[in-house]
Amino acid sequence: MTSLPPQPLSPLDGRYRAAVGELGEHLSEAGLNRARVHVEIEWLIAQTDRGFFGATPLTDHEKDALRQVVADFGQPDIDELAALEATTRHDVKAVEYYVRNRLTALGLDRIAELTHFACTSEDINNLSYALTVRDAVEQVWLPAFRTVIARLGELARQLRDAPMLSHTHGQPATPSTMGKELAVPAHRLTRILRQIESAEYLGKFSGATGTFSAHVVAAPDIDWPTVSREFIESLGLGWNPLTTQIESHDWQAELYAKISHADRVLHNLATDIWEYISLGYFTQVPAPGATGSSTMPHKINPIRFENAEANLELSSAVLDSLAATLVTSRLQRDLTDSSAQRNIGVGLGHSLLALDNLRRGLGEINVDRERLLADLDANWEVLGEAIQTVIRAEVVAGRSTIADPYALLKELTRGKRIGAAELAEFVSGLEIGEEAKTRLLALTPPRYTGLADELVDRLEVLE
Repeated sequence: MTSLPPQPLSPLDGRYRAAVGELGEHLSEAGLNRARVHVEIEWLIAQTDRGFFGATPLTDHEKDALRQVVADFGQPDIDELAALEATTRHDVKAVEYYVRNRLTALGLDRIAELTHFACTSEDINNLSYALTVRDAVEQVWLPAFRTVIARLGELARQLRDAPMLSHTHGQPATPSTMGKELAVPAHRLTRILRQIESAEYLGKFSGATGTFSAHVVAAPDIDWPTVSREFIESLGLGWNPLTTQIESHDWQAELYAKISHADRVLHNLATDIWEYISLGYFTQVPAPGATGSSTMPHKINPIRFENAEANLELSSAVLDSLAATLVTSRLQRDLTDSSAQRNIGVGLGHSLLALDNLRRGLGEINVDRERLLADLDANWEVLGEAIQTVIRAEVVAGRSTIADPYALLKELTRGKRIGAAELAEFVSGLEIGEEAKTRLLALTPPRYTGLADELVDRLEVLE
């Protein structure tokens, strides 16, 4: 058997690349290296702007030329860094040499020794991860998340008046509307969205053990904590003033826990839609040319929701692991986070793939209102709750002497199917006020939805 040419090991980089490839712009090794170069160059500019050790500030032209290195970062740069790392056996040292090479090419050797000045590798890495994770979440994941929530909200408003039989414990229960039931996950997800939108992205820039030791020895008169804070904030990040060699990763744990929470609510949505499809409440729109089964030509399988379910489970598994492990580092530093953080893209990638499936799935279903009504008409016993509740109110008001209304309705309805005629006969014989009796006789399962329609108005509209 001949060997295959090199193949992607992960389906995210193979079969599903079209759906998640945009994340690679940020969370790939190349994206990380570009961010490292960005941080190193901005640190050079910050030092020369402050005139450290007599360095003259760079001209605007020189700054633009340095920043263009980041803007033009592409395959030749990726290859050059790979060759440098093959020699250095150290990824961040390779980045330092790469930047020095750019300084030489630009005639800026005079500031070469300010490259990576007073930095430990983690000073560069933690800021680079904060930048790449922030951009991946804000530019790629959040827009996909908002799209799913918006589609869910749109369906909720469209179907706000579509009465449906509820199924608590999988059994017929007090009716609702399909719109209200879809508004529930939309509301839950919107709340989580706001939490993720307000997430912190923190950084440290304080040397080998977080003490500014080398900084102070080199320049004891400089206010290094202020320099650190201002530099980190210039990158659009928050400053963590108290760390070991590494930034403590608490912000990452918080963020991944929130995204994993979103995954689980989305998982709940996917399984519920799957159930509604199996009940016939939703019909699926067949895609032209698509095949549902290799042997049963009639089938349209709910694969969008099944694929979403599987990928949400994988995403939560990775993100939960990162949230649990990244917050621990032995003493002042160990390298367990180095390998772990390289899987951030895997966790977000499976979530993004699930969002793509959900977006497409929610766009390929139609509600079957006739099926909803037929199911309601077959379950008049769900009005037992309404009847016993009205009787209790009548007893309190002195218009009835019925003892234990709940037991009375339990005897009538539990484990039984009764129709409109039987229920009307039962209500007509009740010892209750005429107004209450009239109200109950007018009640039908489709009309027994309470404020479900109005509750949809509680749903925030995403812009």
